[in-house]
Amino acid sequence: MSLTLYTGATQFDTFPHMEDHFKTAKLLPSSTPFEFPDGRELALPEKFNFENQSRFTEHFIKSTDTSALLVIKNGELRLEKYFHTGGRDVQWISWSVAKSFVSALIGIAIEEDLIGSINEPITHYVTSLKGSAYDGVSIKNVLQMSSGANWNEDYSDQNSDIHRLGAAMAGEESLAEFVENIENAAEPGTLCQYNSADTQALGMLLVNATGRSITSYMQEKICQPLGMCSSGYWIVDKAGMEMALGGLNLTARDFAKIGELYRNQGLWRGVQIVPECWVSASTESDSPHLQTGQVLVGGHVLPLGYGYQWWIPEGGCGEFSAIGVYNQFIYVDPSRGVVIVKLSANRAYGTTPNEETNREMESIEFLRAVARAMD
Repeated sequence: MSLTLYTGATQFDTFPHMEDHFKTAKLLPSSTPFEFPDGRELALPEKFNFENQSRFTEHFIKSTDTSALLVIKNGELRLEKYFHTGGRDVQWISWSVAKSFVSALIGIAIEEDLIGSINEPITHYVTSLKGSAYDGVSIKNVLQMSSGANWNEDYSDQNSDIHRLGAAMAGEESLAEFVENIENAAEPGTLCQYNSADTQALGMLLVNATGRSITSYMQEKICQPLGMCSSGYWIVDKAGMEMALGGLNLTARDFAKIGELYRNQGLWRGVQIVPECWVSASTESDSPHLQTGQVLVGGHVLPLGYGYQWWIPEGGCGEFSAIGVYNQFIYVDPSRGVVIVKLSANRAYGTTPNEETNREMESIEFLRAVARAMD
């Protein structure tokens, strides 16, 4: 079964119940669960500025169908609010926030020598991609959405590739088959064109390199050591392959843990979970085509830079964010010691390709205002 997305329909009844629509693979809570200690409660700013206009926080939260808002400051829980169908124990679909988890797992696999180098071609590990757009393309270029694969991620265009991908999730073909049939359109490493198929190819890399499912590997390498308190799950296709590009479902508190992990350069309670060098490389734009104003999403330039499946806001002080459609965010500002999770179901998202409906840049400014309020 597939969903009707990007139509303006309300989604906050659907996003916490994706297991009712798709096959899933379950993630178990950690045997040593970790709860963030409570700190002094934060008061949200009444207003914030966007595009030289004052915006009311309460209206923004309502109009983007926010379901969860959680703020961590220096490891302490300073704010936790739920709306609509959100809740402390509610597993919410992350959409493309999942991409940042996949990136973390690749960094771990490299540290374990299961993957030799990101400069190797992805087809060294995923031979089924030979003859496709990914043939000979370096893992690094795929991580940076610079594979050169032909792709259109315009959510408002019903004929775009991202909509055709929905057919795979409806069971008409496997995700692997879909990726294997993509053709090349640009020289790898020259154009950052946001492409969810790139992340699915990275998921295939993980499975082939580790000899395990993404669910199994994540259970051991992230869920267990980070003390995930609640169960979670990945959406899987008819072949049992995880929807690496956006199928991870967790609670807001458990989503926050990867933000806190990356805020601390991969260190979690004294244990290096993700290599520090990987976190640093993942959260910077190291080439001209990855800089702010160069990244294409659905044919449109987005004023954000890109790293290894993490976004870098313009003009920030080391900020970075995992971002998913319908306004899912794990926003990290290391300079302020802040991690913010915003889970949403913005019903207008994708009805046009424009900021007026998608509200991603407005969300960044809202999250920045909340982070500043922590000072």
